[in-house]
Amino acid sequence: KELNQPDSCIYYAKKALAEGKLTNYKYLMLDASTLLAEQLESKNLKEAHYYLKLSKEINDELYGSKKVQELQKTISEEQQRQRNIETQRIAKENQLKQYALILGLGMLLLVAFFLYRNNQKEKNAKNLLQQQKEKVESTLKELKSTQTQLIQSEKLASLGELTAGIAHEIQNPLNFVNNFSELSVDLVKDLKDEFKKPEKDEAYIDELFDDLSQNQEKINHHGKRASSIVKGMLEHSRASTGVKELTDINKLAEEYLRLSYHGLRAKDKDFNADFKTEFDPTLPKIEVIPQDIGRVLLNLINNAFYAVNQRSQLPESLKLLESYTPSVSVTTQQIDNQIIIKVKDNGIGMSEATKAKVFQPFFTTKPTGQGTGLGLSLAYDIVTKGHGGTLEVVSVDEGNPDSLGKGVGSEFIISLPFKTI
Repeated sequence: KELNQPDSCIYYAKKALAEGKLTNYKYLMLDASTLLAEQLESKNLKEAHYYLKLSKEINDELYGSKKVQELQKTISEEQQRQRNIETQRIAKENQLKQYALILGLGMLLLVAFFLYRNNQKEKNAKNLLQQQKEKVESTLKELKSTQTQLIQSEKLASLGELTAGIAHEIQNPLNFVNNFSELSVDLVKDLKDEFKKPEKDEAYIDELFDDLSQNQEKINHHGKRASSIVKGMLEHSRASTGVKELTDINKLAEEYLRLSYHGLRAKDKDFNADFKTEFDPTLPKIEVIPQDIGRVLLNLINNAFYAVNQRSQLPESLKLLESYTPSVSVTTQQIDNQIIIKVKDNGIGMSEATKAKVFQPFFTTKPTGQGTGLGLSLAYDIVTKGHGGTLEVVSVDEGNPDSLGKGVGSEFIISLPFKTI
């Protein structure tokens, strides 16, 4: 280009672009396609338009989402801080109310003892007993209210964990919408220029119209994709109505798997893991409460990613002899009138003692501030009481020398019954 040899410049730029595609070297592809668009602008407008379009796509892929990722990180950190503060506050209030309950019960027993020893004061003692009963009932109601608040906090926490993933997921279709909109504007300008010419190139005009039509179809497709993501977030955030709806379990599981992964990546850029799906394509839609089953899947998938991340941070000598690749999988299948959903990881696994208590309320193996112990308990109640299904866990503890090998990890198995129509 500097030697003013445009033909040679175009020749070598095309070779550079081809090499960039072979090695997937985006920066080389960006420089080459930009140079080709400039050089061909006066020679071949159609070819120049192609390379300009390619240049814009690569530029957006390299630089378009940086600010969004920084914003995701800030939002995620602030939400985590607020959740930690709220969880600690509720836990402290709950502890104080439990002490009050114990004190109330002790006073109740003391009153009963005095009633037994002092029959002459029976009337006054009965009144006092009644007052103490009312206090105990009031304390119990407050305790139940606190437990309800903790459960709601767990639901809000899961929504917070989704936010970063949703922001990442929605940015992709919005980028496509913006890109194809810009390209459509350029195409309209080209059409106007062509119509102004005395001799119109009908073939070129048809090609421009075809490109414009394809752009509008892509804008419509990615717009619907963004709308679908927002709709899913709103369905997850709203309070459960308890009304069962026909739901595509495969679609629901895939959505929450992606959102969970991107949410964790937004909070920890060093986190990385393989994830895959093995869905039964013939799976029928079944009647479930989608918000509740979504919360169950999100909780199980988040725990799976947490487990593989914990194992990846172990010293090399404790990860097993072979190289370790964190992996999470979600599978579905139909067995008779049961839909089976499996969430499997190759993380740190669980001991038998942990498996025995894993579904108990307030039991958690996570450090203070990272878990309330309500996630799996709530998931268990949703599956068993809300949908008449079962939730089981199969796990191999890496701390057991006899279990070292490919079997290390955990697998949660959901079984949901359904009626055939």
